[in-house]
Amino acid sequence: MRLKAYDYSKAGAYFVTVVAQDRLCLFGDVIEDEMHVNRAGAMVSEVWRQLPSRFPTIELDAFVVMPNHVHGIVVLNLPVGVPLVGTLGDEDRATTRVAPTLGDVVGAYKSITTVRYTRGVKVGLWNAYQGRLWQRNYYEHVIRNESELNRAREYIVGNPALWVRDRENPEGFVDCI
Repeated sequence: MRLKAYDYSKAGAYFVTVVAQDRLCLFGDVIEDEMHVNRAGAMVSEVWRQLPSRFPTIELDAFVVMPNHVHGIVVLNLPVGVPLVGTLGDEDRATTRVAPTLGDVVGAYKSITTVRYTRGVKVGLWNAYQGRLWQRNYYEHVIRNESELNRAREYIVGNPALWVRDRENPEGFVDCI
């Protein structure tokens, strides 16, 4: 959930979770506490790694693909030479945004992965989904300091071992795809 008064174009680190619609396990399986991505999981991972080529001012930190969701850390950086927030006149604001918001980055990720996944379904590479590939929104947490960053990294790296207790794990979990 978004913080109402928070500016998500602000430089900083953000922990993000994007969940498949209906929590469908489309991206692989956790076996003995290790995530084994399938081809769809490899694709969503590759799109994540390519985000900095689309958004040169971002950096990516820890990331994991899970059977039905992804967790990652996105760092938004202020581009070199860009005036600080509040130094532009209101009349210039609509045309002066040069850095992406967190929503821009996540929206592009969801859009690109949906297009590629749909293409894969059409040629029989992976299972179909109904309606949307991803849930409508995404979870984010503003990382406020080094300690929170380290905790987020540890959570992401250790997430496959927590799958049996994960709230995104469908009830009655049986091996996914």
